[in-house]
Amino acid sequence: MIIHINILVHAVFQQIAAGDHAHTLESQLGVQLDRTVIALDNGIEDQNAVAQLLCLFQRVAHQSLADLHATHFRRNGIAGVGVVTASAHVVGVQDVQPKCDRAILSRAITLVESNAAAHFETAQQVIQKLLPYTGKSTRVGITGVPGAGKSTFIEALGTNLCRGGHKVAVLAVDPSSTVTKGSILGDKTRMEQLSREPNAFIRPSPSGGTLGGLTRKSRETLLLCEAAGYDTILVETVGVGQSETTVRSMVDFFLLVVLTGAGDELQGMKKGVMELADAIVVNKADGDNKQRAMITRAEYERILQFLRQATENWTTHAYTCSAYTGAGIMELWNDVIEAFMKQGWGNGVLAERRKQQTLSWVYTMLKNICIICFIVRQPLLAAKKRSSVK
Repeated sequence: MIIHINILVHAVFQQIAAGDHAHTLESQLGVQLDRTVIALDNGIEDQNAVAQLLCLFQRVAHQSLADLHATHFRRNGIAGVGVVTASAHVVGVQDVQPKCDRAILSRAITLVESNAAAHFETAQQVIQKLLPYTGKSTRVGITGVPGAGKSTFIEALGTNLCRGGHKVAVLAVDPSSTVTKGSILGDKTRMEQLSREPNAFIRPSPSGGTLGGLTRKSRETLLLCEAAGYDTILVETVGVGQSETTVRSMVDFFLLVVLTGAGDELQGMKKGVMELADAIVVNKADGDNKQRAMITRAEYERILQFLRQATENWTTHAYTCSAYTGAGIMELWNDVIEAFMKQGWGNGVLAERRKQQTLSWVYTMLKNICIICFIVRQPLLAAKKRSSVK
């Protein structure tokens, strides 16, 4: 594993080497990657190691982006633009805890989600400085097909949790248009009651063409919310099919929301999102649909007997609820999710899961740095080649 990473790091630096600093950065990055992977393999979720690794990634990526950015500005005669310091964002996000200033947190998330080269270094510094304050929340991923009632379910659950003394952050992902590249960001509109709660924070974000049901920066956004003092993070994916399972790699509890009449038993037995769920809930179990929901729940219970456990020592079951009337919502939280969290921390399963998620994040950062170095720098390298020819 470590040998593979070091070979990849060396290949990256073969592409970006442009001065004496390149070899030094390559050595530092390789050593820090070794330390981080060894710590994670030994069962140590070392946030400081990850923070240092993130800092080195930031230096490498910023060097690439800054060169390209400066070249573009010089070519077009544009002066550089200053940005707000990382310390100002860090203080603002941490001040959310006593002051509940959600606007500052929103600006920090916007900075992290930005693709602008001028924002990259500041965004990475903000994440690095806030990492020690993360990891103390209950992370719940909620997914399902379009129209399953995910947003209504989250509003009912989040409102009850806020009134019970919890601080709830909702990260809702809305699909982006492949034609116009825009997004409606309408999930927050459905959460009218929850948006009025002072202990709630709702952040709708566009998927930006990212596959898997989430955004490119969903994990970083989750960490910012944790650093801001939110003890419950609800991550809502876009309407998904069978293979959009990225949210599993960043949450503790994975909830699948389904509807009645979604297919036969063979459809439910197909591999994918079904086998990763820690619980399945049949929504809209009210009125004339309640009996059909009970039948659907029984069908899912039979299907689950043929699937392996999504979480060690935990048996996945199917439940019913009505996000419209609120029936079954808090029972699902108290009897299922809280019981899962207590058991998971008690037997070490959640600690191991978060360790693996951190390792997955490390590989994702490495992949992103490769994309930046191999793809984003290509115009700069081509321009240098043309200049040398002249």
